[in-house]
Amino acid sequence: MYPATDGLLVAAMSEPSRTAISVVAPCFNEQDVLPEFLRRVGAVLDAVGGTSEVVLVDDGSRDRTWEIMTAAAAADPRVVAVRLMRNHGHQLALTAGLSVCRGERILIIDADLQDPPELLPDMMALMDQDADVVYGQRRQRDGESLFKRATAAGFYRLINRLTDVDIPADAGDFRLVTRRVLDLLLAMPERHRFIRGMVAWIGGRQVPLHYDRHARAAGESKYPLSKMIRFAADAITAFSVVPLMASMTIGWVMAAVGFGFFIYSIVGWFMHATLPGWASIMAAMGLLGGMQFLMLGIIGAYLGRLYDQSKGRPLFMIRDIVGGRK
Repeated sequence: MYPATDGLLVAAMSEPSRTAISVVAPCFNEQDVLPEFLRRVGAVLDAVGGTSEVVLVDDGSRDRTWEIMTAAAAADPRVVAVRLMRNHGHQLALTAGLSVCRGERILIIDADLQDPPELLPDMMALMDQDADVVYGQRRQRDGESLFKRATAAGFYRLINRLTDVDIPADAGDFRLVTRRVLDLLLAMPERHRFIRGMVAWIGGRQVPLHYDRHARAAGESKYPLSKMIRFAADAITAFSVVPLMASMTIGWVMAAVGFGFFIYSIVGWFMHATLPGWASIMAAMGLLGGMQFLMLGIIGAYLGRLYDQSKGRPLFMIRDIVGGRK
């Protein structure tokens, strides 16, 4: 087992001689698509030339993903296979791979081939024009339901309204970043990571590359609705305090509603009108109680993040690293 400090691999693992390009791909149960991914990435790196490496991170897979990784590392010195102690989730697995890679330019990509590695030369050309980050921005998303496309579009619009960070819409983690940007990213210690937002927060010159996203080459999506909701919650709470501030606004609204009920009761008393007291009281209590529990839940979510961060545990633990140039 390799120790980690503040969630990042010790400096001894990150100091060896640099390579020109690193391709970093987190993998979870990707046995069906991984051989094709390695073939296509290898062809692209051969065409680009120069020194390169492919860092694959096994995020606690339960299939033959690790076996395929180690076989690839034995056959190709460019392949580095990293196995985590357990499943940490996509963003932390990606962080583990980024902490191990040695490239001056780093391509972040998923192994499902929805984002084509063949776009690397175009990204390199844009980076040659003094870009710090080149991010893939989707024109269309093949193989995804209307519901998923609509919720994804709504999420990006929502988070840009809630934050003062310009997070590009319709852009995932598929991007090429410089070593300078990566070093700044790895220096950020938060546990609940929203990497595309963190890269946007760093700033610098960030330019889009428009492309059409393909359907998965094989296998199943690792982001069901429940994970999408948790990911969206992590993103919003990581970059915005608007939900917390909303409690003040809702408090004023509820106070106004309560004051309206008070005026209604006084007027009814003077006019000797029959007041439907039970209905109005129960409606007010239900409304106020629901808002209170909603606000307590939002506050609890932020406190939970602070609690997790205060433990100071490593972001991930690496079990094995196999392959790679020495």
